[in-house]
Amino acid sequence: MTETSSSCAPRPELPPVRRRTVLAGSAVAGAAVAGAAAVADPWGSPAAQAATSPYFQHGVASGDPLPDRVVLWTRVTPQRDATPGSGRGGNVTVEWQVATDTRFLHLAARGTYRTGPAADHTVKVDATGLRPGTRYVYRFLLNGVPSPVGRTRTAPAATAVPDRLRLGVVSCANLQAGYFHAYRHLAQRDDLDAILHLGDYLYEYGPGEYGLGRDNVDVRRHVPAREMVSLADHRQRHAQYKQDPDLQWLHSKYPFIVTWDDHETTNDAWRGGAENHQPATEGDWATRRARAHRAYDEWMPVRMNGTAALGDGTRLFRSLRFGRLAQLSMLDLRTYRDEQVAYPAVDARVSDPARTITGRAQLDWLKDALGTTQVQWKLVGNPVMIAPVTFAQLPTELLDPVNDVTHLLPRDGSPYNVDQWDGYTDDRRELFTHIRDRGIRDTVFVTGDIHSGWAADLPYDVATYPLGRSAGVEFVASSVTSNNLKDILGVPPRTGSLAVESAIRLANRHVRYLDFDSHGYSVLDVTSARVQMDWYVTGPRDQRGAGSTHAVSFQTLAGTNTISRAAGPVGGR
Repeated sequence: MTETSSSCAPRPELPPVRRRTVLAGSAVAGAAVAGAAAVADPWGSPAAQAATSPYFQHGVASGDPLPDRVVLWTRVTPQRDATPGSGRGGNVTVEWQVATDTRFLHLAARGTYRTGPAADHTVKVDATGLRPGTRYVYRFLLNGVPSPVGRTRTAPAATAVPDRLRLGVVSCANLQAGYFHAYRHLAQRDDLDAILHLGDYLYEYGPGEYGLGRDNVDVRRHVPAREMVSLADHRQRHAQYKQDPDLQWLHSKYPFIVTWDDHETTNDAWRGGAENHQPATEGDWATRRARAHRAYDEWMPVRMNGTAALGDGTRLFRSLRFGRLAQLSMLDLRTYRDEQVAYPAVDARVSDPARTITGRAQLDWLKDALGTTQVQWKLVGNPVMIAPVTFAQLPTELLDPVNDVTHLLPRDGSPYNVDQWDGYTDDRRELFTHIRDRGIRDTVFVTGDIHSGWAADLPYDVATYPLGRSAGVEFVASSVTSNNLKDILGVPPRTGSLAVESAIRLANRHVRYLDFDSHGYSVLDVTSARVQMDWYVTGPRDQRGAGSTHAVSFQTLAGTNTISRAAGPVGGR
């Protein structure tokens, strides 16, 4: 697909978007009605952002903000039967506009994009020539009919020192397991700069698999009604998620910064396969993964291989700067990793230097990124947990002589989850040694995947901590909807999980906070003095419109590399 663009002076002759009555209901209902997007308060409710033209049924989105550009995305339905994954419909030219006012009288950039069935009629452009640290609105037009209006913001200039950076943090949103309350509550805020999505943006399972609670109840059924394997399956599933009104609202309001975990392809993915992939019936793994990556590239507002162009590569790890305050390094911990060791995990292979979770190129890139002296805070968008969570660990000075003889014991004790960095401890040890040897401070890992809330220091030697030092801290966000421990056990919250949480914290003194029971979202607030994470808990997943309450806040003060309790949440709702 092709794109043309230009920066623009004000163009008052362009037709403004006129306010129309928006039909009540979801984006799916609104998509059937022709009209124009509301602009008086275009981010006031999901209904106000529902697509009011059959051309734009999947909303609008932006992502990966840089000082002079941002990725813009939409999907067009040029004719009724040109549904996602169908391959039907011809090529069309879509206009895109970026403006400083909601009537689009003062354009900052504009262009056209040619799309068609080869790209599943998705539109993905890099809007360039923008000003740093500036809020913009954007829209698309097909045949003169406008899309909903989106809002976005560029990153500060590289030399700027912003007062703060504030991110919404989410992960693990399984549509079959419930409604996306977290997205709605984040969209109701007006104090965020971007949304950090740490993986499992969508799930591969078919109906009846991995739904709500122990019985796997489908609160909503996946489309298509099977596990996604083919390219058409992936495209249809992305389209279904993009029609959720709460996700569509959040996308229209803030730029997303995303990475994938495993369910964008399939469960427990690694470079050569996955736990939930059966070659005999589902074909070649490399082919299946390539389909997943292609659909992700088409349907997500993200740069892969550093560009918004489709099909130019699958490298997702990248860094984004926010002036001199923070750098955010986004990791890909599925594409390059070796296969997980089997449970139970008393297996010395978790410490084998030949095994990797990052791959050599990505680990070297991350070490370079953490070593930069041009920014204060080194944030890492981390799909799986890096803090050690182990049992029966021995001090290093006792463990090394034993392994010199036996080679039987994991270097950091017996891990409880080998799907995370605990299953690849040599990569973690190399990274932490790099931080220690170069005196790197103010490193914060922000993590998803594990469907629970955590706050932890990152000890160099877990067995002797807190006598030793910490390489940094980790904040882990809970899941949006995916089942957690209480759901799997089928018990009320704060009952059966308490004993497990106590046992983990007793054996891991660096873990400051742990909640195995809650679903929700977090807000990460960065200033020169500290980085703070606020955890919010949302109500029942099977009830529309459930509320949200603040649960707890933790922080790391500049220069400490450790966690402490914060007085309360930041900002206003």
